[in-house]
Amino acid sequence: MSGGRTDPGPGESPTGAGGPVASGAAAARRRARLGLETLGVLAVCLGRSAVYAVLSILDKLTLGPALGEQTTTINGSTTPDRPWLDLCYKLADYLFLAAPVVIVLYLLTAVRRPGHDPWRAIGLDRTRPGRDVGAGVALTAAIGIPGLAFYLFARRLGINTDVAAGNLAEHVWTIPVYVLAAFANGLLEETVMVAYLLTRWRQCGWRPGAAVAVSALLRGSYHLYQGFGGLLGNAVMGAACCLYWTRARRLWPLIVAHTLLDVFSFVGYALLHGVVGWL
Repeated sequence: MSGGRTDPGPGESPTGAGGPVASGAAAARRRARLGLETLGVLAVCLGRSAVYAVLSILDKLTLGPALGEQTTTINGSTTPDRPWLDLCYKLADYLFLAAPVVIVLYLLTAVRRPGHDPWRAIGLDRTRPGRDVGAGVALTAAIGIPGLAFYLFARRLGINTDVAAGNLAEHVWTIPVYVLAAFANGLLEETVMVAYLLTRWRQCGWRPGAAVAVSALLRGSYHLYQGFGGLLGNAVMGAACCLYWTRARRLWPLIVAHTLLDVFSFVGYALLHGVVGWL
């Protein structure tokens, strides 16, 4: 017979007077704290972006020209007359863009861990790099080809703006910086919108379908600045990413796929615009 004390594990009720009631109240408080945590994380990164995207689409809809006749430029220059300063701006942007990843990884490590090894629990460990890259390339094709077709269809319907990447210009650093931007976007979105939110919402007691749906809608909402095609297309992509992660529990393939898709969007558009007539 052991003389030590063993604390109840997750979901277990302590024995003794008032045990089940006390356990239920503690679990409710824990879920409330975790829910508040997710709101705080979203408020400083992609949830904030969603609010500004809504304001952007309202601006476009009330601007005058039809939505399909407008152009949305991404990765444009801040100081085109001073390339060295423009590079500094971009590097600072991408540094702060990825900063919330550090926060959520710390939270998953220190607050209500998803497993003994949070990195392995969310699929961000380095145990299978070859298979992760291969899966990411396959996901790129599976998501990218239908995504491009849907973008062109949305442009034809007039529910999306013409999304134009910034000019590659004549700087040797432009393409590497675009690749860095693509990786920063992929790391942030897949870590926060998929691994972190689905983990936390599961711990809050959400049903899996509800968590996937809300995450997908949030992903679509912060692409509203592109138009309603950006909302719908990215919501579908978000649902696909969540479902993949739910089954495979590997985050690296999603980051690889997202990075490749953004590289094709940023660099490919800049290289092919004016050469390929349908872009």
